[in-house]
Amino acid sequence: MARRGKAGAREARPAGLTENLMAEARRGNAQARETLLRQYQPFVLRVAGQVTRRRLEPGRDDEFSIGLAAFNEAIDHYRDERGGGFFAFAEQVIRRRLVDHYRKQRLARREVPLSSIDDPVQGPSRLPEVREAILAHRAEAEAGERREEVLRYRELLQDYGVRLADLVRAAPRHADTRRSALRAARTLAEDPALAGFLRERQAVPLKMLAERSGMKRKTLERHRRYIVATALILLEDFPYLKSYLLRE
Repeated sequence: MARRGKAGAREARPAGLTENLMAEARRGNAQARETLLRQYQPFVLRVAGQVTRRRLEPGRDDEFSIGLAAFNEAIDHYRDERGGGFFAFAEQVIRRRLVDHYRKQRLARREVPLSSIDDPVQGPSRLPEVREAILAHRAEAEAGERREEVLRYRELLQDYGVRLADLVRAAPRHADTRRSALRAARTLAEDPALAGFLRERQAVPLKMLAERSGMKRKTLERHRRYIVATALILLEDFPYLKSYLLRE
């Protein structure tokens, strides 16, 4: 994952000119909106590239178009009183729209309806081996997607200084502590300001998280790796890991 560095830190809040352009765009000024979309194409490319984990090119990759549309959506829906800054909000919208895009693609690939092999006159297929083959294909495709998801997750964790092998030892042993840490991870993932801090600095904003989660700072420090690992599952496109996590 590309790190933001100083340039990313400057994107926390829009400058005065950008704020004026955003206000004009929301009032229906098409030229102001076009200026914003053109000016912040590099921002959209960076965020979308972090999600896809590859270099994107305008005009070639659908993900860039989806990201640009999401940035346009963020212009209309951002409100300064929410806190966290416009660019943290825009990044969250871009990531969500790309996650939705990939989820729809995955479902479209996996869901081959069994009804497609049914005879419209005689009804459901009487060839059990055909139906079993389709079910086996689905299971194989899902197993491959799970392996790919774990590999992507392991690479992402490395950017945050966490190893997949360490997570078993890092998980809180007591159920109550584990539930509290999971609640803190959800707070970290769902709060735009906290999530923006995590992504920008690859670190946990311990003081703010302690205030908003109700957990002691020392407890958060002790379970930092577990909280980071859990928050990333909630933030990114990891549907299999997320379904397992939500059963906790």
